[in-house]
Amino acid sequence: MKLIKAICLAAALSVASTGVMMAQTTSGHFLHTVTKGQSLYSISSMYNVSVADIVKLNPGSNERIKVGQALKIPQKNTGGNQVVFHTIQAGETLYKLSVKHGVSVERICRANPGLSVKNFRVGQVIAIPSKGSASSEVKKETPVPAPQIQSTPSEPLKPKCRDMHKVERKETVFSISRKYGITEDELIAANPEIKGKKLKKGKFLCIPYAQKKVAETPKAPAQQDDSTLTDAQLFDKNKKESKKIATIQAAIVLPFNTTGTGTKDEQIRMVEYYEGFLMAVDSLKKKGISIDLYTYDSGKTLASVNAILNKPEMKKMDVIFGPAHVDQVKPMAEFAEKHNIRLVVPFTSKGEEVFNNPYIFQINTPQSYLYSEVYEHYLRKFPNANVVFLDAETGHTDKADFIKGLKEELKNNQIAYKELKGEAINPEGLKLVVDSLRENVIIPTSGKNVALIKILPQMIVTSREHPNYNMKLFGYPEWQTYTDDHLASFFELDTYFYSSFYTNNLFPEAIQFTNAYRKWYSKDMANTFPKYGMLGFDTAYFFLLGLHKYGSNLEENMNQMLVTPIQTGFKFDRVNNWGGFINRKVFFVNFTKNFELIKLDFE
Repeated sequence: MKLIKAICLAAALSVASTGVMMAQTTSGHFLHTVTKGQSLYSISSMYNVSVADIVKLNPGSNERIKVGQALKIPQKNTGGNQVVFHTIQAGETLYKLSVKHGVSVERICRANPGLSVKNFRVGQVIAIPSKGSASSEVKKETPVPAPQIQSTPSEPLKPKCRDMHKVERKETVFSISRKYGITEDELIAANPEIKGKKLKKGKFLCIPYAQKKVAETPKAPAQQDDSTLTDAQLFDKNKKESKKIATIQAAIVLPFNTTGTGTKDEQIRMVEYYEGFLMAVDSLKKKGISIDLYTYDSGKTLASVNAILNKPEMKKMDVIFGPAHVDQVKPMAEFAEKHNIRLVVPFTSKGEEVFNNPYIFQINTPQSYLYSEVYEHYLRKFPNANVVFLDAETGHTDKADFIKGLKEELKNNQIAYKELKGEAINPEGLKLVVDSLRENVIIPTSGKNVALIKILPQMIVTSREHPNYNMKLFGYPEWQTYTDDHLASFFELDTYFYSSFYTNNLFPEAIQFTNAYRKWYSKDMANTFPKYGMLGFDTAYFFLLGLHKYGSNLEENMNQMLVTPIQTGFKFDRVNNWGGFINRKVFFVNFTKNFELIKLDFE
């Protein structure tokens, strides 16, 4: 998986002088450049400020922000961590920043695990930790006076001189010291007046007795001063040491509802996830991978989660999977960060913790990031299509944010679109908005089944009456659960939908897993989106195999993970230099007119 690179400040900085940037940084705010998928909410979460704080400094940003836009962010401390944020300016280096802020390069690197020589560039925002103990900080060096050596007249001979040497033409300190079997330092110590000066012919030098050499233990090579190292060398010097994991310690903390506090549907989903998880553990153990698995019922309360976290074995975990409820993420995230444990959040896409906690992996992509990926893939797939939005007026606004964002993206790319509503969605109305000479992409404004029930018959009639119309239906992940009702229509209308979770039940891997699941548990998986048994298998297999292969350096090698999941797409990127990972993987699924199912991967 290729990491998506953050967008540089090039455009914004080309019109601003370095002096302006410095003034902005020191006047109570710094600059943040908006990257793909970011919203005001996610940006405010990164910096522990409110959306209102950002809007106050950037009037109009509450209406719209766009990729590449430079926002002023008020400088605030982030609670207990007490970090400040800094926008890298032209000419700044890692070492210069450490001196400027009075913290070591090591601590800056530790506070920004996503920072590397590749993305250390003008416009990047980094977290600067507060000054810690004196031993760990960059200190101003006070020159230590050199030991005073008594000047010795060259004549007459003194007891410390075993000989006197008259300097001949072209002789040097080096040649004279070699002649008498002493070091240059010993010769200069006996004749301090010659230090740094050219020897004059005829001058007499004191030749000291050679110092007795004591057998020394070989010393480790002296470390170079940070001031002499390049950014690349400093990043390499402070790179985390790779440690293998002999036996992976893994915990799964989910609401299995053994106490009867949850709903029946939730219990079915969590149990199914766990069942798939166990199948992955079994597969990995057959490959010789050692895993100790701890399972806990989180319930629905904070008290139940805290009771689990207080168990002594939890501090020893390499990875924790869970929780399911958003209000339980915070205590688990804080625990994971305190004890350097990875936390894989399988379900919820909400919560602020991922923006400031480097140990979080969020499987379910936050909405704004998910939509940004879909828009990008859509424009790549349908760059010249005639776009028609159909509002069946069902009263559902479940896709309002998606539609609003897509319309904005179309406008930014000078792509016009048309709209039909309510009773106007009929063959005659569709004839007025489609283009007989172009590809037509029809997009309902709701993903609900009731909207499809109203729209599909009208589209099918139009398509059959006018086979020359190149119409395609575009929609949403939940449509894959409607195939019992609309499969034939999906094929006839050349339907596409986006998703981070999908499997073709006819794929060999899916068939194999489904059969194995049925054999293990004497039942079939529930018809849900996603299928939780497959989700449990995919997440367990990906992370446990990754920890086995890469140990403590999993994060630096995630793009090397050559794993083909059954259902779940994985493409993890850090949300910023100091935060955790979100899963950006999105693909399109196409029900073709030839009755084929094709998964389009845009990587």
